[in-house]
Amino acid sequence: MPTADASTFRDVEKLRFVKLSEKATLPARAHDSDAGLDLYAAESARIAPGARVSVGTGLAVAIPDGLAGLVLPRSGLALKHGVSLVNSPGLIDPGYRGEVRVLLLNTDRTMDFQCAPGDRIAQLLLVPIGAASPMQADALDSSMRGGAGFGSTGI
Repeated sequence: MPTADASTFRDVEKLRFVKLSEKATLPARAHDSDAGLDLYAAESARIAPGARVSVGTGLAVAIPDGLAGLVLPRSGLALKHGVSLVNSPGLIDPGYRGEVRVLLLNTDRTMDFQCAPGDRIAQLLLVPIGAASPMQADALDSSMRGGAGFGSTGI
């Protein structure tokens, strides 16, 4: 599997998308310095309290080899409406060419959440990936943390 290098990032200056729906909106940054591209709904959805819904963006994307696309929640939706992503982050592999869909979860206990085509529903962040070959080992190197897990560094 290819890994990212400086030339991969130069190639990403133009990230190719195909519109699969007339209601699709190309991703955009709210500010030039933003790390993520805003993803927009291409369809309407109503999410009842505690429910989850797959919302289409109406887009397919060609993530370059050596990179992965992470679909991340929008902090404003989480704060104002209790909406997050079920599988946060969602992962788009370089070989995937289907529609980018976002699995929204309404954590609000009393209010429905509605989105319409053109609403910003998530963010896309490109990250380099390293190819690792899993191998069986007899033991692992020791570390300061060792096997201490959840909550081991305090609250």
